[in-house]
Amino acid sequence: MVETGQFATLWKVMAERLGLKPEFIKTDWRVGADPKLIEEHLRKDKAHEIKAVCVLHSETATGCLSPISEIRKAIDAAGHPALFLVDTISSLASTDYRHDEWGVDVTIGGAQKGLMLPPGMSFNAVSEKALNAARTAKLPRSFFQWDDMLTMYKQGFFPYTPATQMLYGLDVSIQMLHEEGLDNVFARHERLAEATRRAVRAWGLEILCRDSKYYSPSVTAVLLPDGHDADQFRSIALNTFNIAYGASFGPYAKKYFRIGHMGDVNDTMMLGALAATEMALALAAVPHKKGGAQAAMDYIVSTQSTAARVAAE
Repeated sequence: MVETGQFATLWKVMAERLGLKPEFIKTDWRVGADPKLIEEHLRKDKAHEIKAVCVLHSETATGCLSPISEIRKAIDAAGHPALFLVDTISSLASTDYRHDEWGVDVTIGGAQKGLMLPPGMSFNAVSEKALNAARTAKLPRSFFQWDDMLTMYKQGFFPYTPATQMLYGLDVSIQMLHEEGLDNVFARHERLAEATRRAVRAWGLEILCRDSKYYSPSVTAVLLPDGHDADQFRSIALNTFNIAYGASFGPYAKKYFRIGHMGDVNDTMMLGALAATEMALALAAVPHKKGGAQAAMDYIVSTQSTAARVAAE
């Protein structure tokens, strides 16, 4: 497992509670998972005692995206038989992800982010390799015990009471995604993410994810200057402008806030959020330059102008 942030850490804690012995590749929480480090770690495991590589695609706590296809290549380059497990909670339906093509064995998804639904429903995509491993695995498990679900699928039923309203909502969400077109959905997320990052830079603030190759299209974490409490800033923003930001965690607790730009969000909604953020920074007396919202606006106008010109041609 790779310590990309709070939710990777919670996954490790969950594994420990189940009696597993995770080997945690440490990071400073400001990058995604490095394929080279994973490959080096696997090459040292000559006896193949490691049974799985577990990575978050988008670390929701930090705004860092990990290169899943490259990690698959790293596992193969090491010649290691470990299963490949990926958490896509804050990336699914927000950026390109290919379970089969990228050779992932178990993908974990959730309804509450890019799929635009309330929390309460999760799902797995499972490879034949993972299904075969499950048949002989001795570890007690519940969510990863897929037999009951697969058996009842063939009969058109669930093995227990399904979240029917959520399934109807999921059907509508998927229709919305295909109406827009997945390429357009992914481009919209990239556009809003870049607009947000340009606003942060214009304010003179620092993005927690320190390497652009790991930028997540779902969320941007913004570091505040030393001596400024991010929780206090979030409280001022909520009480004054009714805007809620994501909290900070771990070694960076109270040091940053998170701006989400995933799901059913468009350009004008994002610009309103960034304008509210700029006003909240002023009210909280956080040192910053004016013009972040304008920088985001300028970027969006430039991209939309290009798109309009291409369409006209």
